[in-house]
Amino acid sequence: MAGRQSGKALRMLCGAVLLGTLAACAAQKTNDVPLETLSAEDIFKRGEFLLEDKSAKKGQALEYFQTVERLYPYSAWAKRALIMQAFTLHKFKKYEEARTAAQRYLDYYPGEEDTAYAAYLLALSYYDQIDEVGRDQGLTYQALQALRVVIEQYPDSEYAKSAQLKFEMAFDHLASKDMEIGRYYLKRGNYAAAINRFRAVVQDFQTSSHTAEALHRLVEAYLALGLTDEAQTAGAILGYNYQSSPFYEDSFKLLKDKGLEPKPKGSNWLAQVYRQMIKGQWL
Repeated sequence: MAGRQSGKALRMLCGAVLLGTLAACAAQKTNDVPLETLSAEDIFKRGEFLLEDKSAKKGQALEYFQTVERLYPYSAWAKRALIMQAFTLHKFKKYEEARTAAQRYLDYYPGEEDTAYAAYLLALSYYDQIDEVGRDQGLTYQALQALRVVIEQYPDSEYAKSAQLKFEMAFDHLASKDMEIGRYYLKRGNYAAAINRFRAVVQDFQTSSHTAEALHRLVEAYLALGLTDEAQTAGAILGYNYQSSPFYEDSFKLLKDKGLEPKPKGSNWLAQVYRQMIKGQWL
């Protein structure tokens, strides 16, 4: 009895293996069909399938989308294949090539349904490289420019909100780099270089999350140089805009210890910022 069951199980296993082999052969045979004999839709759908297939090689899906554009350049499927090329290249972190594909879509098909998405992919191809570029901020500025295009030219698209959020994060990223370098100089007593970095944050990145600290560091640096008018004015701006911040508490203590108080003094650049930010005097 046990022998018959064992034999039956063996036959079932062999049958399953045979079916799997036949299925694999059939799939291989289908894949061997020349792409030139297939419709644009069939080639495109194969690309979509391979993009979702985790066992597929990275470049396989891309090759199908490129083939659609090559064989059927004036079809509606060519448009879809081009945007999928940009998506696929971005997915596999080939950012420069993704930018090229996205820009081609924008050049060839302005005003089409996927134009907003192409612009968003173009911006993402810069944005997703921000953490890879170290102190080189060129790509960050390019990300900001590309994200602004999405926000301003496609405000009603589903990508505008995400672009706005990423814009704010990239903007903050630039300020954080200036802060990082400014702190480095401050700790080493290079006060003039530190002031230049903190000044950039206050003047160029006022809406970032680093402005309060930049003002406090300016108080520190100016006091170290004996420039009390600038230190007091920086403290005044800090107190007006960020009075509940621990940075204001620290600045207030630093000024008080030297018999000073946070208030606008003199005609320095910070006094101008004070007039603009607090009094609304732009001339």
